[in-house]
Amino acid sequence: MTAPAPAPAAVRSRLSAAERDPAGLPDEGYVELLGATDDELEALCALADSLRRDTVGSALTVVVNRNLAPTLVAEPDHLDALVDEAFELGATEVCVQGPVPEDAGPDAPLELVRRITARQPLHLHAFRPAEVAQAAARAGLTPREFLEAAREAGLGSVPGTAARILDDDVRRLLTGGTDISAARWIELVTTAHEVGLRSTATIVYGHVETPAQQVAHLRALAAVQDRTGGFTELIAMPLVDVPDGLVGRVRGASRRETRALHAVARLLLHGRIDHVQAAWPKLDRATVLDVLRGGADDLGGLLLDGALDPDAGPEAGRVLTADDVTAIAAALGRPVRQRTTLYGEVPAERVTVGRPS
Repeated sequence: MTAPAPAPAAVRSRLSAAERDPAGLPDEGYVELLGATDDELEALCALADSLRRDTVGSALTVVVNRNLAPTLVAEPDHLDALVDEAFELGATEVCVQGPVPEDAGPDAPLELVRRITARQPLHLHAFRPAEVAQAAARAGLTPREFLEAAREAGLGSVPGTAARILDDDVRRLLTGGTDISAARWIELVTTAHEVGLRSTATIVYGHVETPAQQVAHLRALAAVQDRTGGFTELIAMPLVDVPDGLVGRVRGASRRETRALHAVARLLLHGRIDHVQAAWPKLDRATVLDVLRGGADDLGGLLLDGALDPDAGPEAGRVLTADDVTAIAAALGRPVRQRTTLYGEVPAERVTVGRPS
């Protein structure tokens, strides 16, 4: 059941406090902001957008990347060709998410890292927290030992995905109890940060969680960031693929909720996580523009498909072109900056998006 909207006067009071101290509200204050509607929602998004501009400037950032499936470890020549193609198309990052097949052998995850990073000078973003635990166990290593070995082999960063909502009751409902616990997710991503690997931070919303659980999730991410400083950005994603057992039981994320959550995330995480990403594969174009006008500053990755094997990675067929990025930036009235995975500058000769004409 959807919670009743807070009184407009209560939201305006919280907004006034957030103008003075964006990250200083109590939990109930952010819960009230998450319920903002009408004029108060517009004011919330305007405040978040002003904070975005003050924090990271006006540029719309994007990384040129390609997703590849971990099953490609069994096809080394094909993997080499796909990595070469990604580099030739201008990618600076390759992303691998999903477990490496068990029959590939205990050393396969590290072999995959070595092969990709030795082939081309690309940043490898791979191994979600649960996959770190799986890869470590099959190699007879602790997660810390595996992550240290992966970093030495060339791993550049890890995806902080599959965080879902960091509440075990919610996680059990979403996955039927097959997922790692919230505490384990936090432990594994913290360990990655401690060995020198940065990660994204994520939240999946619009299902069975409450606004209070959304705030608690953001607080948990903030606490990790206070300890490690390892998160590069927050990515808020609505639940799109509803598990069979939850069909008819999830509310679905509204455009209003999406706007409010991105704006609240910008406020609550201020001074901790500078970048908030608009998850364009999960949002329609109008909503992407909404959140980029309401606290978000980044478009994530282009997700190049290439021509050799367009289905070779997750989210195949979902591609953002350079022209798409230019059109979005023009609609916002903002310049484009192609970034690296860690938000650094791309060498001029490798820039393919936002290049001056």
